[in-house]
Amino acid sequence: MNPYLEEVIGLLDLEQLEDNLFRGESRDIGAPQVFGGQILGQALSAAHRTVDGTAPHSLHAYFLRPGDFHCPVVYQVERSRDGKSYANRRVVAIQHGRPILNLAASFHGGEQGFDHQDEMPEVDGPEGLTRSIDIHASIIDQVPEKMRRLLSHKPPFEFRPVEPPKFIEPGARPPRKHVWMRAWDRLPDAPELHHNLLTYVSDYELLGTATLPHELNFTTRVVQMASIDHALWFHRPFRVDDWLLYACDTPSNCGGRGFARGQIFNQSGELIASTAQEGVVRPWDPSRRKHSPQRHRKKN
Repeated sequence: MNPYLEEVIGLLDLEQLEDNLFRGESRDIGAPQVFGGQILGQALSAAHRTVDGTAPHSLHAYFLRPGDFHCPVVYQVERSRDGKSYANRRVVAIQHGRPILNLAASFHGGEQGFDHQDEMPEVDGPEGLTRSIDIHASIIDQVPEKMRRLLSHKPPFEFRPVEPPKFIEPGARPPRKHVWMRAWDRLPDAPELHHNLLTYVSDYELLGTATLPHELNFTTRVVQMASIDHALWFHRPFRVDDWLLYACDTPSNCGGRGFARGQIFNQSGELIASTAQEGVVRPWDPSRRKHSPQRHRKKN
């Protein structure tokens, strides 16, 4: 299996410490803090471990503090409700004794009902599009060191953007983008794993959509971005090792906050999931930076 995909699957396989208490390791992806998708995926994984016979249909999370990728994260699960059709879980991710994320997840046993959905956007298919890792490799020597670390990160998914990435063409553009994505290798037929991995990858690409209508050159530090919250709804069965189209748009950016929405389709045109996220998106102002407490680091 692809080593980067295998590593993330390992990160999502949490250690159980006690009833309703789990621990997960972290990974450095070149960002200053733990990748938000990792915390989301691990939190859902912890919730998954406390339910039986149901699948998640939605989750809502708030990012409270940056995570430290040098240290593990503890996940405390509250079994809020176990009903006949639905179960609800509340998860708190804890690091250095303080919560870094609150997540609520709802699980449903599944049933028959009405069925309709939005149409899939008409865009080029993944065949023939350039992979993100190849785009990054072509410009790696032209970007600042901090951005170079992030672009050198090898994700567990293959991404093929339909439109040129913002850091390639920094001019203002329409407020929407489309990216094809899939896990690098074939995965087991385990719906829980596919739900956890889609949660992980849903944090890629989304908030950056809120910068599209604005002329920004990402090769210089001109914008500060950080996720505030994240919501994800699962609609239909899916596999993350098949091609999925992530169609994102941004209806608003004001007051230092950007808002982005996403719809995820399979190649058959079925809408399998929807996302929404708000985050800090403001012009970079060095005077805002505050001295943070010294982080606890693992000793070698």
